[in-house]
Amino acid sequence: MDVAQDLAEYAAKHANNVLERDVPIEVDAGLLAAFDNTPVDEAAYADLNPHLLSLTLTSTASLLASLFTLPRAHAQSSTSTGTGPTATLPPPKTLLPREKALPKPKQPTKWERFAKEKGISHRTKDKKEWDEERGEWVSRWGMGGKNREGEEQWLHEVKNRDDADLDPASTLRAARKARVTKNLKQQSANTNRAINANASTDPAIEKARADKVSSRTKRKSEIDRTLLITGTATASMGRFDKKLEGEPKVKGVKRKFEANELPSGGGGAKEERERQMGVLKRVERGEGKKVRKGGEGREGDVNARKAVRYEGKQQRARQKK
Repeated sequence: MDVAQDLAEYAAKHANNVLERDVPIEVDAGLLAAFDNTPVDEAAYADLNPHLLSLTLTSTASLLASLFTLPRAHAQSSTSTGTGPTATLPPPKTLLPREKALPKPKQPTKWERFAKEKGISHRTKDKKEWDEERGEWVSRWGMGGKNREGEEQWLHEVKNRDDADLDPASTLRAARKARVTKNLKQQSANTNRAINANASTDPAIEKARADKVSSRTKRKSEIDRTLLITGTATASMGRFDKKLEGEPKVKGVKRKFEANELPSGGGGAKEERERQMGVLKRVERGEGKKVRKGGEGREGDVNARKAVRYEGKQQRARQKK
C-alpha cells in the first residue's frame, strides 16, 4: 500500500503558508503583538484574501515562536492541574498612546493651602500617649483613651451656678461628639469646595446645571402652593391644623392707607383739598358704598339688578294671593 501520496496531500492541505519577509517581524511579547514593517507590494495584493491570510500566519508564527523562548513559571504545579506550562511575559516595549487626556492637578483644599502658607508639615500622631498621672502609656483615642479621660472619671467638680441635675460626664461626651461632627462637616465642605474648583467650565455643563436648579425651584414652588391650598381646605381654614416642619407661611396683602394730613409745603395742601373734594363728589353721586360683585346693572342712582330682583319677588307674592 503506497501511503506517500496520501501523506503528501495531507501535508499540503495542512501546511502553513509562512512567507519569508525581507524585514524581520518585530514582536512585543509583553503586549502579545507582532508588527510587520515590510513595504507593501501591490502585485502581491492581486489575490487579496490568500495574501492577507499568509501575512497573518507569518506574524502569528513569529509571535508564538517568541512565547516559547520565554522563561516558564510554575511548570510542575500547572501540569498537575492540566493547564500546561505557563510563561512570564516581559514588560511591554511599545508605548501606546493614552485614550484620555492627562488628569488635571487637583486643587488644594482650604486646610492644605493654610498648611502650606504657615509651613505646617503633615505628621502622623502616635496611637499611644504617655500619662503622667498613671505613669504608663495609654491609648490616644477609643475606649479608655486620653480623649475620654473626663468622661470616665468617677469624681467631677461642679460649680455653684450649675444645675443640680447636671451630669458632667454626659456634657463632656456631648461636647466631644459635637467636635467630631464639626470636623467631619468642615472636611466635607473642603472636599466639595475642591471638587467644584476642579469642575469643568464647559457651557453645556453649566447650562445643564442651571436647568437642574431651575427645575428644582419650580418643583418647590409647586409643592408650596399645594400645601397652601390643602391647608385652607378645612372648615377652620387651617387655623387649628398642625403645622408641618418647613411649611411656608401665608403672606397676605397688606392694606395701604393714605395719610390724613399732608405737609403744607410742596403742594401738599392742594393735593389734600383735591382729595377731600373728590370724596364729597362721590357722596353726592351716591357712590359712597361699594357695589357687590355682580352688580353690573347699576345705572345712575338705581341698581337695575336689585330692582329687577325686587320686582320679581313682588310678582310672586301677588300671585300667591
